[in-house]
Amino acid sequence: MGSLSGGNGSLWGMGFFHSQEWNSGRRRRSNGGKSSNSDSVDANSGAGYRFPLKQAMTASSLALTGDTIAQLRDRWLKNKDNLPDPSQPKDMIGALLSEHDWLRSIRMASYGFLLYGPGTYAWYSYLDRCMPKQSVENVMMKVLLNQIVLGPSVIAVIFAWNNLWLGKLSELPNKYQKDALPTLLFGFRFWIPVSILNFWAIPLQARVAFMSMASIFWNFCLSATMSK
Repeated sequence: MGSLSGGNGSLWGMGFFHSQEWNSGRRRRSNGGKSSNSDSVDANSGAGYRFPLKQAMTASSLALTGDTIAQLRDRWLKNKDNLPDPSQPKDMIGALLSEHDWLRSIRMASYGFLLYGPGTYAWYSYLDRCMPKQSVENVMMKVLLNQIVLGPSVIAVIFAWNNLWLGKLSELPNKYQKDALPTLLFGFRFWIPVSILNFWAIPLQARVAFMSMASIFWNFCLSATMSK
């Protein structure tokens, strides 16, 4: 995302928000050392990067859940006539899980842990720093940026991650052409209302969890698309 930023860390001319916040913090620090505890946290927040473990684990577990649902559905549709009697749920679940593709599940879980969780948390934090005021205009701008920046980035990264694991990077351009754009356009219909709720009502610390919960459905779609 760095290529989208200007020299002062602004995003598409939104350095105004960043510079206002930074100058305000500088004035508070120079005001006789009477800053509050929250000011001290803000002042030290850029001192070093801390991996967002909670958000990463949440995204990983829910990516795994979405993939598991997708795999179970696929096997159910293919083998429903040969499955054990539904009155024996343990036997049915055992039959469905017996052919589970654990490598595919690990692939999706690692994507959530290493990329989606930390990446989206950093993105939401950046948007909140740029546009801290909870106004209608700022919420709409965040939703718009989410769709035109984060959405395509997530699609590009997950398709590349999947093909990298499969050793099929040479097929990636064709995969993008065939599946990425339809997946992105379908995602707009789902993610725009979810994003509005996310930015309007959900606090920053809970946003990755909330979006990851919504992503159970989305990961189901992605997993089914990439398994074609």
